[in-house]
Amino acid sequence: MKKEGLPMGSCDMAKKQQYFIQRAWGLRSRFNSLIAVLAGVVLVLVVSLTMNGGGGGPAVESESKDLGQGRPAPSETIKLSDQEGSCDLASGRWVYDNASYPLYSEKDCNFMSDQLACGKFGRKNLRFNATTMLERLRGKRMVFVGDSLNRGQWVSMVCLLDSSTPDAHKSMEANGSLVAFKVKEYNASIEFYWAPLLVESNSDDPVNHRLPERIIRAGAIEKHGRRWTGADILVFNSYLWWRRPKLKVLWGSFASGDGIYKDVEMLRSYELALEAWSEWLEFHVDPSRTQLFFMSMSPTHFWGNEWGIAGDQNCHNETEPITKEGHWGRGSDVRMMRMVEAAIEGLKSRGVSVQLLNITQLSEYRKDGHPSIHRKQWEPLTEAQLANPGSYADCIHWCLPGVPDVWNELLYAHMFPKTT
Repeated sequence: MKKEGLPMGSCDMAKKQQYFIQRAWGLRSRFNSLIAVLAGVVLVLVVSLTMNGGGGGPAVESESKDLGQGRPAPSETIKLSDQEGSCDLASGRWVYDNASYPLYSEKDCNFMSDQLACGKFGRKNLRFNATTMLERLRGKRMVFVGDSLNRGQWVSMVCLLDSSTPDAHKSMEANGSLVAFKVKEYNASIEFYWAPLLVESNSDDPVNHRLPERIIRAGAIEKHGRRWTGADILVFNSYLWWRRPKLKVLWGSFASGDGIYKDVEMLRSYELALEAWSEWLEFHVDPSRTQLFFMSMSPTHFWGNEWGIAGDQNCHNETEPITKEGHWGRGSDVRMMRMVEAAIEGLKSRGVSVQLLNITQLSEYRKDGHPSIHRKQWEPLTEAQLANPGSYADCIHWCLPGVPDVWNELLYAHMFPKTT
């Protein structure tokens, strides 16, 4: 019989006497099936923040509202699981834990961005051993690759390490789409690379990328991949920028005028990108050196009728999580996640191991964890918007401290081999 607050996984309880505590604006989650991954090591780690930068506003809100293509499905129907025989780190319940969390203070993180600093913009309800993490990263390069959600996860990691690192020992360096947080004492680099569609696209500018028509170059990933070469840890994501019925695919070069353009159904264009990504990993990554991860889809909460709210209500004014076990919103597309699984299985057969981290189900419950209206607005609000705050609520990104901190705790559990 399950007890409230305990995980739904089937791990040996004698091996996991620890709770995976999760927090986000007062709500914490104990996935006690998680901590056992590091036997004898208390896993309380990870924080999230977001890079500062103009034009970094939500790029996909309007399109995502209209493309709830995923169908509600029990999480157990999607593999997205950890290695066979290990604990199910994706199952559990959210519980309150105001003693252990948040893992860092928003105001104390030098690199917190106004996009995710919900407390700064009016939100009220706001143990990770950074030294241990830095020791793990000594002499290593860790790169998060993807969109603004992956950037938020990177910011989380940076905030955690920033709070425990003297100013003289750290720096932030930006070079186009790549931004790096470096801790000199440990010769560690934690980086984010903007590539929302994985392959080359017309949205590759890290600032000016909010284009109504998305165009990708079929099979073209070298422009991005050369910036990841040599990384010791690569963490990928790519979902929300694909959420439209069709994308335009270019065979040729953006620089030349003789390319062939074709509107391609979203799933097929996504498959083309995953094929290019897989091929690049197969031929450019040393699997004995580099750890590879792919984050599963981050849910959106645009449709209040999914949790019993009538009308056009979305995440605005939501202060409690969804408690219905197995809740699955239509914004999470199972078909896309299965495509990622298939790509990873194909890589495995070719000797390249990529771990798919399932953060979708645990995040599905957190309709209360988004910035909503509590964030910097990149453009002045209209009178109509001011009269209807829900119309400009950000129900895609996540507050920091918040849900992405748990994603990083899961990542930490997988980054380092467990002891036996």
